[in-house]
Amino acid sequence: MARLVLFGAVLGSAEAFQAVAGLRGTASLSKIAMQVAAEPVTQQAALAKAADEARGLAIDSISKAKSGHMGLPLGCAEIGAILYGQEMVYNPADPAWINRDRFILSAGHGSMFLYSWLHMAGFDLSMEEVANFRAKDSKTPGHPEFGWTPGVESTTGPLGQGVGNGVGLAAAGKLAAATLNTPEHTIIDHHVVVLCGDGCLQEGIANEAAAFAGHEQLDNLIVMYDSNGVTLDKMAEHTQSEDVKMRFEAQGWEVLEIDGHDMDAITKAYKYAKESDNGKPTLIVCKTIIGKGIDEIAGTCAAHGEAGVKYQDSGRESLGLPADKLWYVSPETYEYFDGHKKELAAKYDAWQETFAAWETANPELAKKYADAQAGVVPDLDSMMAEFEVGSGVATRNAGAEVLQPIAESMPFYVSGSADLHGSNKNYMKGVGDFSKNNYAGRNFYYGIREHAMGAIMNGMAYYGLFRVSGSTFLVFSDYMRASVRVAALSHVPTNYIWTHDSIGVGEDGPTHQPVETVSSLRLIPNLDVMRPGDAEETAAAYVHSIERKTGPTALILSRQNLPVLANMPAADKRAGTKMGAYTIVKETAELEAIIIGAGSELSMAVDAAAELGAGVRVVSMPCMELFERQSAEYIESVLPAAMKSKTVACEAGVTLPWYKFADKVQGVDSFGLSAPGDEVYEEKGMTVAKLVELVKA
Repeated sequence: MARLVLFGAVLGSAEAFQAVAGLRGTASLSKIAMQVAAEPVTQQAALAKAADEARGLAIDSISKAKSGHMGLPLGCAEIGAILYGQEMVYNPADPAWINRDRFILSAGHGSMFLYSWLHMAGFDLSMEEVANFRAKDSKTPGHPEFGWTPGVESTTGPLGQGVGNGVGLAAAGKLAAATLNTPEHTIIDHHVVVLCGDGCLQEGIANEAAAFAGHEQLDNLIVMYDSNGVTLDKMAEHTQSEDVKMRFEAQGWEVLEIDGHDMDAITKAYKYAKESDNGKPTLIVCKTIIGKGIDEIAGTCAAHGEAGVKYQDSGRESLGLPADKLWYVSPETYEYFDGHKKELAAKYDAWQETFAAWETANPELAKKYADAQAGVVPDLDSMMAEFEVGSGVATRNAGAEVLQPIAESMPFYVSGSADLHGSNKNYMKGVGDFSKNNYAGRNFYYGIREHAMGAIMNGMAYYGLFRVSGSTFLVFSDYMRASVRVAALSHVPTNYIWTHDSIGVGEDGPTHQPVETVSSLRLIPNLDVMRPGDAEETAAAYVHSIERKTGPTALILSRQNLPVLANMPAADKRAGTKMGAYTIVKETAELEAIIIGAGSELSMAVDAAAELGAGVRVVSMPCMELFERQSAEYIESVLPAAMKSKTVACEAGVTLPWYKFADKVQGVDSFGLSAPGDEVYEEKGMTVAKLVELVKA
């Protein structure tokens, strides 16, 4: 606490900061010095100049936008100089290179840090784009967005997400290395670097992810903690007093503390983290001054945001930047990075030679790798066994069966669960379990950490080689909703297997009966929510989730048995499922009414139609989002607009979303209760008799 009080009391003066850094960092620095024969920064002056010019780019872009966060880009400039100007291995000409070091800015609000360094490092990010920070359609949005800006490895902004993404990328790197490397050829040996702040580490997701990383000994992960003692409202001492160093050490991490403005210390710490063979991920606590370079705000809460805009001129002057040249990068800095790019290109070319030799020596493995990189999906439909008509099969059990040919035919498909493999039924047989003892395993055990699981899954999806799925109870999807939203925003094809889908859960009671969850998930743009009505629809839903490449898919599966419906051939049913909705019972007389059924309630709709007579059509709608992407002609053929007033929807959940398709809805708009599932259905009015009454009305 004393060090934070001192830091705050003097408003972050450099002298006081160095004194505090010396008190807390000397032992760690000496440890590094003893164990790493690191050269000092070879181009100290050039990189120091680049750091100040990166500060200038942040000041100018944020000032122009009158919006943004100056604190981190100014406070972490020396870290950026060492990472992009000396230590990380990457190739701006091939930003998707599989063996590049990945950099994740978990503190995504400091995005001008990343954009400045990507520009100077030679990525396809022009100075015009840097200057258009936060402008409409620019490549420099307010927070980094995966797939939009070259060199951005993940979508960050919600604090702590990037820490989880980094853990996922590191786990993917371990899995890729264990799968692809051979005794003769090493083609995967990169590292993952995360830059985070106090806000990231205060979020619970970061603690969950750190615990997983430490337990699994992900020593290819380096987290650099921008420890500046400041949060947005107040100095950090007002909201935190734990010893972060001890917390991470207790979770199995190596922890180093350094002066985050000392480039020699940054270099030595990074090299130690990269080269040490201790089986531990590394946290480098970088003591920094937030907003360094603008004396009026440095070390204060005001430095976090755009308060420095009013001091643009004085800040630029103190950094030695020319007054008449905004967005200034000197010829010397460009020249330095041009030279550095050539050094990196030589490493890239050497790797390409190794890769070519590996391909020649391992043609079958190389083919599997190439297919995975290209997103090739085998003919999964032909691999799916048909289910016995009339039998009762819980869709989670059907999922367990259809998952096995997927696992066998797609060697880079991974699955996992938050301690619920036995209940979710998503364990892949014969592929092993991912662990510190077997990085080649493809079943992930996340522990009871749904929030971290979601972010780790996103990180593995960002990696670009793996198709990723994970599971828990549907009601606990709320714990991972922030990560699901980011996956949808990032257009990554993660798959969620969420079981125990409704009040049919029964005796576990309302805490475990997700009446509102499916409807709320349907509100997330670009998330396909699939709730199949029987085993055949489940097979098609799994196939769709893998064939889809533009966003995530949620598979909502039942615990209770559901009848395998006999109303049409399995192949037709599966084809209809992939359209989002289809006619499963066709009227044999003049059309009088339509019943839409979904999930566990589809069989209820079929039974009701049988009672109501020949003029009733039943439409199965396992996925609203997919159905709405079909042609207008197809939608009209299934649900004629003129019939909306005679259409009833049936689902044991919140009714609101169904009114876009139906005039009346049989659903559940209140919490459930603890009782056997059939009794809960009866209590909530979810019966065939009630549905028949509603259609007649």
